[in-house]
Amino acid sequence: MTGAVPDPLNQLSRWLADGKKAALATVIATWGSCPRPVGSHMAVLENGDFSGSVSGGCIEGAVVEAAQEVIGTGRPKLLEYGVSNEVAWEVGLACGGRVQVLVEPIT
Repeated sequence: MTGAVPDPLNQLSRWLADGKKAALATVIATWGSCPRPVGSHMAVLENGDFSGSVSGGCIEGAVVEAAQEVIGTGRPKLLEYGVSNEVAWEVGLACGGRVQVLVEPIT
C-alpha cells in the first residue's frame, strides 16, 4: 500500500541493524478516553526521529524528549500523563483520560 506508515517495531529493527541508538516507548496502561490502546509502540532515535504513536500526537513530543534521555542514560523511564496532571495540559493531552508509557533503551 503506497504511503503506509512503517510499523515502529520493523523500523526499530532497521535502525538497530544500521547501528543507530534507539528507545522503544510502549503504552502499558490507559484509563478513560485515550487515543491509542495498550500495546501501542513508538520507536525513537537519539536524534529525535520517531516511528509510530503512543497517543495520536498529543504527547509524542514529551515522549521523544524522555526517550532521548533514556538513550543517553541507558535506564528505562515510566511516564504517566492524565487530564488532572498539569504536564498533560502542557503536552496537549486534554482528552479526559490517563496513559502510562514505558520508555526503554534498545541496544
